[in-house]
Amino acid sequence: MSYKVILSPIDGGEACRRALGSAYEIAKTSAGHIQALHVKTDSKEAVPLLGEGMSGSMIEEMIDLADRDANERARTAKAMVDEFAAENNIPITDDPASVTGPTLAWILEEGREDERIAGRGRVSDLIVMGQPSDDASHPSLLTLHAAIFETGRPVLMLPENAADVVGKNVVIAWNGASEAAGAVAGGMPLITGADKVTIVTVDTEKSVGGGGGEALADYLGCHGVTAECRAIDAERAPVGEVITNFCSEIGSDLLIMGAFTHSRLIQVILGGVTRNIIANANVPVLMIH
Repeated sequence: MSYKVILSPIDGGEACRRALGSAYEIAKTSAGHIQALHVKTDSKEAVPLLGEGMSGSMIEEMIDLADRDANERARTAKAMVDEFAAENNIPITDDPASVTGPTLAWILEEGREDERIAGRGRVSDLIVMGQPSDDASHPSLLTLHAAIFETGRPVLMLPENAADVVGKNVVIAWNGASEAAGAVAGGMPLITGADKVTIVTVDTEKSVGGGGGEALADYLGCHGVTAECRAIDAERAPVGEVITNFCSEIGSDLLIMGAFTHSRLIQVILGGVTRNIIANANVPVLMIH
């Protein structure tokens, strides 16, 4: 397995440039094709219609302003993609089979970004994007949720301090759940190429029996991967914090984990490991649901 089609949402911000950098490093190992997707907001949907409080001319003016802003954002995103391609000598093409080596495509669509990411993501091998935040230059949490919940594909989330190259020192957060197994399967191209792999299990009452770290290590051994097993007691600290602290301690550059073992609603209301890591991760995270 390899990542032949890599999708990355692009809005022109620095988080997107970092995502392109990581996508390119991954694409170089498999002559992959990067799809840089910019979703232009439909100006008619972006403008709230306030009924009797607004005249027709006021509504038209607001739509025109929203349309101009959307066009400017699209131009900025396209300029960034063109600059990145030129700096790295990556061919921009919609026909990757005709070119040897990694390629890049610029895709412009109109609508809601989360819906477009969901649709494109289902026909991709990997989705690469920045860590969500309130900063306008970062992807939204809604877009990340769509990538995780609606595609069934691995999603690589990159924090601000992430280097372009990831996956040399990999930590797998393992609890025996099907989501964790899916994350391992989705991350195999990176796991098999890593210099070091560590399986970490955190003892909690929510751990799934019958799927210890040793069993996963034996499985990875069949794929030529030597993995070390580490068991950590969470004590009273949040599991997400325990895992990210462990990654920092051993200098990991990639955490692989299942996302939202419990329902999204429970995670939003009560919090959870995934939600904690999405908000606070200081290491790139590959997730799948």
